[in-house]
Amino acid sequence: MRDHHMNRTIIAITGMPGAGKGLVSKVAKEIGFPIFVLGDVIREEAKVKGISPTPKNLGRLMLEIREKEGEGVVAIRLLTKMKNEKAKLVIVEGLRSLKEIEEFEKSHKTIILGVHTSPEERFQRLVRRKRSDDPKKWEEFVERDRRELKVGIGDVLALSDIMVINESTKEEFKNKIRPVLMDLREKY
Repeated sequence: MRDHHMNRTIIAITGMPGAGKGLVSKVAKEIGFPIFVLGDVIREEAKVKGISPTPKNLGRLMLEIREKEGEGVVAIRLLTKMKNEKAKLVIVEGLRSLKEIEEFEKSHKTIILGVHTSPEERFQRLVRRKRSDDPKKWEEFVERDRRELKVGIGDVLALSDIMVINESTKEEFKNKIRPVLMDLREKY
């Protein structure tokens, strides 16, 4: 686990689309953690630019922003949003690259919590979830996975301090992740 000079700890949740990051955040919120979502930075940028939030558009926008402003830009923008947060322990959902970890670690102790789920299970969840940026077809799903892997999410998952497997129902997973989050709250 990485250590830093600031007295805030970030629990950075990573995982492929549909793995259960949002469910971890939901449970964390119930426990009382403040939640910040990296993907919201891209969705807000799309809104500002009047871009429809389809999987392809958001993916393209994410790559565009990173290319123009650097790989760590989404983390930098999120850190700006976190400035007024008083909590000593916060959840950041949707970590995708080593550069984002580096940006967080410049000022915060950062613990990476990886959520892993098989591709078939993730695809079924995304189809059921029906968010505007979720794939409707297997080909779109594979394309999105490849884009995420290209950005570096696989490297981040490999460096997870804590790895949780999510192949269960929502309720079972909530019961599995709650003690993990409570334990982190005790430690930090």
